[in-house]
Amino acid sequence: MQYNKTQYKLWRWWHPMVLHWIINPGLAINELIFGQRVPRITLVEKNTKKTLGERTYIPCPHCNTLHPGMKWSGQNKTAMQNWFGLYCDHCGKIIPCLINLTTLVILIVTAPIWYWFKESMKRKWLAQQPARYKNLVLNDDSNAFAGYGWIKEGLSFGFFMFFVMTIIIRPLVMQEPITGPSILSGLIAWPLGGLSYGYLMKRFTRVTKQSQYK
Repeated sequence: MQYNKTQYKLWRWWHPMVLHWIINPGLAINELIFGQRVPRITLVEKNTKKTLGERTYIPCPHCNTLHPGMKWSGQNKTAMQNWFGLYCDHCGKIIPCLINLTTLVILIVTAPIWYWFKESMKRKWLAQQPARYKNLVLNDDSNAFAGYGWIKEGLSFGFFMFFVMTIIIRPLVMQEPITGPSILSGLIAWPLGGLSYGYLMKRFTRVTKQSQYK
């Protein structure tokens, strides 16, 4: 894509923060259940003292609009429910997103169940989007990841994933017994994964009070 290389850095799938989204199996829950997505292309402004969240921009490949990344935030209640991609409120089309590898495997396995309803669900989802992007106001007072909040949110997510993956998915879906070593490894791996997710969200959701995008 064409962009000002002196003003922006280009983040694609190989960037460490983006690659983490692709390979972390726990983030499949975020994609499939909560509808949290990461765009295929992200531009980050250079040479500025702004926070990462404020320096992040997402281009729409359909109309070339450069959206502030914080448009899709918890403050605006637009960070989630993006199952089909990020909605461009300028042209009404969908900005393509990356997909977590675990999500991809699950979608392939379950395709016979959902494939027949995909288009109707997509049309219904698209019809609901314009209302979600009216009067977007950003205020970091409501950012749960601000300060040390990322630790609390990250650990909460990690232990939630431990319960889902180790206590539910492992015996019911994978048909594997719950053992002492599996519990111990889960108690180590999932909280660490949760903390990395919490820190990632802290970096992306830091904003200046009362910033507003129209």
